[in-house]
Amino acid sequence: MIPAAFEYESPRTLGEALALLASRADAKLLAGGHSLLPAMKLRVAAPATLIDLGRIAGLSYLRDAGPHIAIGAMTTHAEIAGCDLLHAASPLLAETAAHIGDVQVRNRGTIGGSLAHADPAADYPAAILALDAEMVAMSERGERIIPARKFFTGLMTSALRPNEILTEVRVPKTGGAGTAYKKFHHPASGFAVVGVAAVVKLRRGNIESAAIGITGVGMHAYRAAAVEAALRGKPLSAISNAAEKAAGKVEALSDSYASAEYRRHLAQVFTRRALEAAAKAAGK
Repeated sequence: MIPAAFEYESPRTLGEALALLASRADAKLLAGGHSLLPAMKLRVAAPATLIDLGRIAGLSYLRDAGPHIAIGAMTTHAEIAGCDLLHAASPLLAETAAHIGDVQVRNRGTIGGSLAHADPAADYPAAILALDAEMVAMSERGERIIPARKFFTGLMTSALRPNEILTEVRVPKTGGAGTAYKKFHHPASGFAVVGVAAVVKLRRGNIESAAIGITGVGMHAYRAAAVEAALRGKPLSAISNAAEKAAGKVEALSDSYASAEYRRHLAQVFTRRALEAAAKAAGK
């Protein structure tokens, strides 16, 4: 199908983009385009204006910023998956990026576009939550830091305000911890029917702490707080029982491929697998 008519803007600076966003009543930001453009072709989305961020210099980077890695919002999935700095200092995000779509999608799609779209079956949200990452949002009024736990607010919705642009993602370094991302792929789309990211720290053979982000199950990605609490200070043998709390009181999604009951079951299975893999990595 052909999208509805729209105006196209291609600003050269972030300031120009922010001014356009503030002045247009019905504008959408274009990053990699893998989510927005198909929606426009199906007439599910029909923005009056597209503001293309692709020509703005300085929004694509991966930098060592002391306690965290700073990632520009226009950095592609392929760049994240192949980043030596991430593999050494915070490998969970790189591992997760490698699970996204196919080669074409990874070479075009961006982390900022994916997070702002807030698809309940996207991969990044699980890792972002497990890592306690921070999102940097810019508006004409200045910068705002949004913690990962407050970023995903509902189905395809985030804490970003209409006049804000996501410019950077700050991912803590995970030295001393083991990490893993385990995913049940949808066979057609490649999205996560269920995806689980885990960060595990061990102390004297027991689990000192565990952070678990889950995507694909509910209306938006979430932290499995009940699992985390059940593991704190416990031996590795506690993983299996704790994983049974993965879906908890979450209202699970249901569709023609996976029922709510099946998603809850997968959440338990893949939480256990992710925790076991992360604990193994932590023990090396």
